[in-house]
Amino acid sequence: MPSSLPSGDPAPADGSLPESALAELGTRPFGIYVHVPFCTVRCGYCDFNTYTAAELGDQPGASRATYAEAAIAEIRLARSVLGDRDLPVDTVFFGGGTPTLLGPGDLAAVLAAIAAEFGLSPDAEVTTEANPDSVAAWDLAVLREAGFTRISFGMQSAVDHVLTTIDRTHDPLRVPAVVEWSREAGFAEVSLDLIYGTPGESLADWATSLEVALGCHPDHLSAYSLIVEPGTALARRISRGELPMPDDDDLADKYLLADHRLAEAGMEWYEVSNWSRDPATRCRHNELYWTGGHWWGIGPGAHSHVGGVRWWNVKHPAAYATRLAGQTSPAAARETLDAETRRVERVLLEIRLRDGLPVPTLDDAHGRAAVADLVARDLVELHAERLILTRQGRLLADAVVRDLLP
Repeated sequence: MPSSLPSGDPAPADGSLPESALAELGTRPFGIYVHVPFCTVRCGYCDFNTYTAAELGDQPGASRATYAEAAIAEIRLARSVLGDRDLPVDTVFFGGGTPTLLGPGDLAAVLAAIAAEFGLSPDAEVTTEANPDSVAAWDLAVLREAGFTRISFGMQSAVDHVLTTIDRTHDPLRVPAVVEWSREAGFAEVSLDLIYGTPGESLADWATSLEVALGCHPDHLSAYSLIVEPGTALARRISRGELPMPDDDDLADKYLLADHRLAEAGMEWYEVSNWSRDPATRCRHNELYWTGGHWWGIGPGAHSHVGGVRWWNVKHPAAYATRLAGQTSPAAARETLDAETRRVERVLLEIRLRDGLPVPTLDDAHGRAAVADLVARDLVELHAERLILTRQGRLLADAVVRDLLP
């Protein structure tokens, strides 16, 4: 089943936000996330809010054919809620699910609605995720012409048996082809996503995936350890003893191999699980999340944050479309973050960044006392009053956070 949403407080039917939240707009970058919840096949490890055609059936409002219309309705709602203030969008990110299961014309229409309602910054970053088997060369040409600047392919692995274990259906030989088509279409930024630690994946398998990925000369690469989420098909297979749980030592070895090999290839880490060829090819949309920016999440189950108010939409595409058709906000619930919660979240996220966490963020005696111990254990370094994880610290980032927070 798709992941559940938190409970939260009631959200206003008109989607309105407190004046205190709106007053913060313009102080940080503003982005829009567009969630496209459709997948051809549900991957066994995935707990995102996604649906296959078989799960949705013919429910009104739940079809791919009408999805762009519903998303555009929420974009117009967002413009109404945020008022007439000048608020050009710095980043747009289409995620999922598989956004490119919508036709490129639909994706272009949603982007055009964002541009029409808000305007795009002159150097706006516009990303779509895609599976290697969900695009053709002409799709990519249409997307580039429509204003998409960046594409991120879910490669995950270059090894057949690893892909099979996590229910990925694309041919790994297609990855170099789609990267080449993206370059030919004019995409200056191409990213590849990898997963390591799949049951049955050897260190040699992981090395193969890294080499194939680097052979595509991506501008950006994400490498995430496999997380066994409760309720997923993968978790059930592990609980039945069909597959082993990922091993922490194996995950550490694979992370270190990735960091070493990517550094050799001229890619630099800028977040624990992300590397780029230079600062200009970092994913600015994700940086917006990690540094407390403002964003509106479009789509079923999407989360948003403006000025310390966080809300999330109803999960099912049919319920989402029905609300918007009735001129009602699709928000299911929301929460208002107090100053201490925002500070704690800043510690959780910014410590993962190469730019580091400003030490003054640790305004309690406990956190500041922990810094000296973390430095002595070679888990962090201090640079100009910023706390930066060492390579060993990146392996133990969660433990570092636990030490910093009481």
